[in-house]
Amino acid sequence: MTQDTPGYATTAWHRSDLTYCTNVHPSEALEQLLAVIDGPLAAVRQTRRLPNMGSGLWLSHTAATKLLASEKAYRAFSQTLDANGIDLFTLNGFPYGDFHSKRVKERVYLPDWSDETRLLYTLDLAVILAGVMPPEQQEGTLSSVPLGFGHNWSEARQERALDTLCRCIGGLYEIHQETGCCIRLCLEMEPGCVLEETDRLIPFFTRELPRALEQLQMDPDLLFKHLGICFDVCHQAVMFEDAYESLSRIHQAGIPVGKIQISSALELSNPANQSARNELAEFIETRYLHQSCHLDENNQVQRVMDLDQAVETFPRTTPWRSHFHIPIQTRELASGSLGTTQDQILRTLDFLVDHPDFHPHLEVETYTWQVLPEAIRPKDETALVEGLSAELEWLEQAMLSRSLLQETSQ
Repeated sequence: MTQDTPGYATTAWHRSDLTYCTNVHPSEALEQLLAVIDGPLAAVRQTRRLPNMGSGLWLSHTAATKLLASEKAYRAFSQTLDANGIDLFTLNGFPYGDFHSKRVKERVYLPDWSDETRLLYTLDLAVILAGVMPPEQQEGTLSSVPLGFGHNWSEARQERALDTLCRCIGGLYEIHQETGCCIRLCLEMEPGCVLEETDRLIPFFTRELPRALEQLQMDPDLLFKHLGICFDVCHQAVMFEDAYESLSRIHQAGIPVGKIQISSALELSNPANQSARNELAEFIETRYLHQSCHLDENNQVQRVMDLDQAVETFPRTTPWRSHFHIPIQTRELASGSLGTTQDQILRTLDFLVDHPDFHPHLEVETYTWQVLPEAIRPKDETALVEGLSAELEWLEQAMLSRSLLQETSQ
């Protein structure tokens, strides 16, 4: 199937189901979080002319701790969501701390799943989500780190991570028993991490985790009831994986995909072009990690951990891709020298058409608006809201053309 010959899905999403991730906004403190809900999040909903809208909210450890420590704070949070027509059914639990500090880079993976702190934070998020999730939602999702950063990962840390994940599954089961809300933890593959590609993900879910559950004498049926993945389209495109094929393999392995993050990577198709390389260099920045890959002569993925290394060392014979989330409506940048992996988003939507039993949460995640080169960076919050709304509008049109979206106000 191609984007020119759409199929027809029997299960469609509503416009209000489509979310964007609020990690684009500085909101580590609870007061900042409430201001985001009152401000840009509500403004995006209003721009889309929706009475209610889902949100992929980022809740930091600091904000989550304050919410659970005070009934008054929790009530104010719930009321702020209601007052602004925001339905909460998915949370981003990947960044633990300040995601907008001057330098985040590899610290975004800390604490990792070998650390008890990650378990406690995740269960706090699950409790919060269970308390505010709309009753019509069958499942809530939490996206999280793919075990940890691959550098210096060890067998001992792998064993601790398996144990911690199993205990998290047990904790999510208890929350389900107590509240009736089913929450799914979704590990998010990312280049440079322990789980970075489909070939590594599948045996982890189908062999290593079941074995760990058995050793702890836990019910194996809990694994796929409370654990799954968050498929970030940008991340797998950077690894030169085809989204349709990757999702097919994951689906065939029986691994639940609770959430898909609709995102697009930066691509330099002709690195022999000096002006194109110069334009790419303008995307080098100091806050986030921009893992970059190319395919060698044997069609094997070669990678470096940041964009500046790619510009300095990559060969000029094959395309480069970088983990720099580009607004999803962008097919190529204005000069035409740089492109994106937008086609992988369309491949993802084609997979949804062909698998009508497959209905994950869909979340646009372009958190890099504030670190884009100055010429294309939003000048103020109004421009950012317009950009975020334009991303969702593009996604709506792509889904409508595939009969994936119900043409109603909801």
